[in-house]
Amino acid sequence: MNIPFDFIEKNKESWNKRTPYHIDSEFYDQNHFKLNPASLTNIELGLLGDIQNKKILHLQCHFGQDSISLAKLGAEVTAVDFSNIAIYEAKKLADDLKIEIRFIACNIYDLSDYLDDTFDIIYTSYGTIVWLPDLIRWGEIISKYLKPEGRFIFVEFHPLIHMFNEEFTEIKYDYFNIKPIVELEHGTYADRTAPIHHETITWNHSLSDILTALIKNNLTIEDFKEYDFSPYNCFHNLVEVAPKEFQFKNTTVKWPLVFSLSCIKK
Repeated sequence: MNIPFDFIEKNKESWNKRTPYHIDSEFYDQNHFKLNPASLTNIELGLLGDIQNKKILHLQCHFGQDSISLAKLGAEVTAVDFSNIAIYEAKKLADDLKIEIRFIACNIYDLSDYLDDTFDIIYTSYGTIVWLPDLIRWGEIISKYLKPEGRFIFVEFHPLIHMFNEEFTEIKYDYFNIKPIVELEHGTYADRTAPIHHETITWNHSLSDILTALIKNNLTIEDFKEYDFSPYNCFHNLVEVAPKEFQFKNTTVKWPLVFSLSCIKK
């Protein structure tokens, strides 16, 4: 696979630009979150179960709302993101809320340079793996940091939606991970009017690639589900059909927007 050598720096620059606008956005509603630190949706809460006193590694944590939510549920949390701006803001938010979390600023492919520990649960969600070119290495990292009988909890946007253009009016990209997708973006999903322009490099991963990356790294899939809604209004042309359930408007066709996985390391 042809991987642009500077993809990490390009994408890190993109997320460093986005983060200040995300923090101030209605989408993330930071003021409300500070009053009620509970950003996890029913999908991941159902998969996580009781996490009191569990050690959790949160991969690709952005500026820490989910990390803090996990800690508020009683977990001991370590959280990782490659955006130094996001990690700075995550630490600041956790300090403001007097919640103890270990935040690490690094690309997850380099995590072994920063972390030597194992965890009961590894958690990652929503818009993460499109930024990773190599899912086999991703699976290796998850397996390495899980304790025996540890669980991997994963909730992600369905790969079908990454085939479409931004307006979801036509199919534009391959379903399979054939080549990197290089785009110039304006604004960001949390604030489409944000005055930022940034180049991104992403990869589409099929369900078979995702499952194979986990199975080949000693992870047994115990639960797999697909959902005909997104809990977030983060794409164009969505309408809320139930509380925190968004589907594409002007269609009666049901198709998956999100999927979830629960795995155990045997």
